[in-house]
Amino acid sequence: MAAVIAKANAMVLAGLVALVAIIALVSYDHALRFEAARDAARHSRIVVDAVQDLRSAVQAAETGQRGYLLTGREEYLAPYHGALTDIAVLQGRLSQLIGNEPAQQKRVEALTQAIQEKLSEIAHTIELRTSYGVDASLHAVDTDIGLRAMERIMALLGEMQSVESARMEQGIATADAAEVLTRWWSIGGTALAILLLGFGAWLLRRSFGDLRTAQSEARSLALHLQSSFDSLSQGIAVFDAERQLVHWNGRFTQLLDLPPSLQVHGTSYLSLGHFLSSEDRPPFFETEEQIVLAESGRSRREPVVYERSLGGRIFEVRRTPMPDGGFVVTCTDLTDRVTAERTLREAQKMQAIGQLTGGVAHDFNNLLTVILGNLEAMQALLGQDHPIVPRIESAARGAERGASLTRHLLAFARRQPLEPKPVSLRRLFTDMTGLLRRTLGEHIDVRVVETAGLWDVLADPAQVESAVLNLAINARDAMPSGGRLTIETANVMLDETYARGHVEVTAGDYVMIAVTDTGTGMTPEVIDRAFEPFFTTKDAGRGTGLGLSMVFGFAKQSFGHVKIYSELGHGTSVKLYLPRVVGVSTRYERPVEPLELPRTSATILVVEDDEAVREVVVMHLRDFGYSVIEAGDGAEALERAGGTVPIDMVLTDVVLPGTIRGKELVRRLTDLSPGLKVLFMSGYTENAIVHHGKLDDGVQLLSKPFKRDQLARKVAEVLGTDAAEDDNVVQLNAVQNPKG
Repeated sequence: MAAVIAKANAMVLAGLVALVAIIALVSYDHALRFEAARDAARHSRIVVDAVQDLRSAVQAAETGQRGYLLTGREEYLAPYHGALTDIAVLQGRLSQLIGNEPAQQKRVEALTQAIQEKLSEIAHTIELRTSYGVDASLHAVDTDIGLRAMERIMALLGEMQSVESARMEQGIATADAAEVLTRWWSIGGTALAILLLGFGAWLLRRSFGDLRTAQSEARSLALHLQSSFDSLSQGIAVFDAERQLVHWNGRFTQLLDLPPSLQVHGTSYLSLGHFLSSEDRPPFFETEEQIVLAESGRSRREPVVYERSLGGRIFEVRRTPMPDGGFVVTCTDLTDRVTAERTLREAQKMQAIGQLTGGVAHDFNNLLTVILGNLEAMQALLGQDHPIVPRIESAARGAERGASLTRHLLAFARRQPLEPKPVSLRRLFTDMTGLLRRTLGEHIDVRVVETAGLWDVLADPAQVESAVLNLAINARDAMPSGGRLTIETANVMLDETYARGHVEVTAGDYVMIAVTDTGTGMTPEVIDRAFEPFFTTKDAGRGTGLGLSMVFGFAKQSFGHVKIYSELGHGTSVKLYLPRVVGVSTRYERPVEPLELPRTSATILVVEDDEAVREVVVMHLRDFGYSVIEAGDGAEALERAGGTVPIDMVLTDVVLPGTIRGKELVRRLTDLSPGLKVLFMSGYTENAIVHHGKLDDGVQLLSKPFKRDQLARKVAEVLGTDAAEDDNVVQLNAVQNPKG
């Protein structure tokens, strides 16, 4: 009878296994079909979107052409110039999406030719409009070359969209069908499996009885407990009353790096402690005397907790007594948590220092604006031959040095206005090499190691150049007897593990700039404070302690990262990481400013709450020939703007007292006068006009402190006076009436 029951059980089990296997295979096959159909539909959707985007880009280019041909105004070319870049990117993306599909490939090739013809026709008509006038351009349009090219483009795009739309619908239909079949197979198979399981459970209950059922449950429970025990991230070991090892999980042996000879039942607690002990640190486990002393002074059930170091890692060790006289030892690795807490404390400290320095720089910039402005006015009044002029020039140089310090402070505080754009570091460093060699001197061997296929970065090129120059000067000072300076670039990927250990680092692609010297190196204590403002190890008078602070602030404001690696007596390597960007890079040109600017008769509304700063600004503007209306806050400015004199430009501080701030004032004034020119000035950037470290689009900012010529150039730039008569100019080094 027992043999018959066993045979029946085997048959039920075999049938259940066969049924499950069949259901699994069929479900897997339908799942593969569903996934394939869904992927095909998704791909077709992406292709359709790319086709529509390309159609929009071509139409945008044609719209820009039409506007320019009809009006001749440059601003109508903005959609055209923007579309050129978009079309190139979208064509490449469309070719990549099409893949090896022959029919679509032919359409893409024909589309590329048609788009090229259309863009050539647009460029030709724009050139004719620019060089020969509207009649010549309209004559070229009447040839209908562009119309025919556009019709071919629209036709090809329509064919491609139709094909992909049909494929998408077919893929969706196939996926729906596969999903329905899979659902029915799952329902049917589940129902049948339930029936078979019920029948099998009935047979098993009859066959084995209560005893064997209880034994099975006990084994299952033991397996679950052991699995849970092994899945813990903590190392756990159980010792009996004789202090001998009876249970442990794999994490316990892994954390403590125990040899196989100690991973056996019966290993004594003292043997483990002896293996982990060292002469230069406390015993990893408690000694027998410490255990007895601890149990005599507290409840026998109260755990004992302490920290220990082993192999460069930090552990929390917890010994929990058990009722039978044994105990459980739990080891928790605290290294990552301690490191993260230390990193967070360092970031909070740097943030607090940044907020303090940013506030100081704001007030100091206002003072420097007044000082520089009045010194320039005095110098112009007295003339170059006056005996006190050298002292004035010395004071001006001191004020300019103070302005340089505040710029570094604002860079560290992440409040400098940036103009990030896609930049090719390879071209930037090619242009910089000569500057570095001239700056560092012949005793420094400068080497630039380029990386093939270097990615472009999204950063302010002027600030990148300034950061590298600061790092190079620091490296030179660390090599007083000469040495080698190596600037190396590389494409790197900072993963999630690295990001978790470094606050403010986002995992992703970066370009690394490593500036390495063979100088004196730094101690760990110096490295910990290297980015703090005004911290320096140089002799008095040889450094401000702001170079690395500026690099640190620039890196963080650019969503990058900076790290120092140094070994005393061997040299230092500072690695600056800037985020990768995919786009067309621009070439950085160092600005060359003109010596004189056109004079106009514009009327400017100056809004500044600091009376001394306002007096200096008004004095300079009136000297340049402008008519000036001044106000101390937003409410007064709105009242003055409502007068009979039309205002051409408003020059306002970002931070104003009262409820009407600088940006709100500009909004109200431009509502009253839509063509009004706007120039902000500020001692540091505010969130009102700067977001994510970048000036808002269309915002013009003059950073304090500024000199007389900087004010003249910026005002002329905003007013657009570069089109004035050449013989109607104002000299920047003359002050005819400083009192206005």
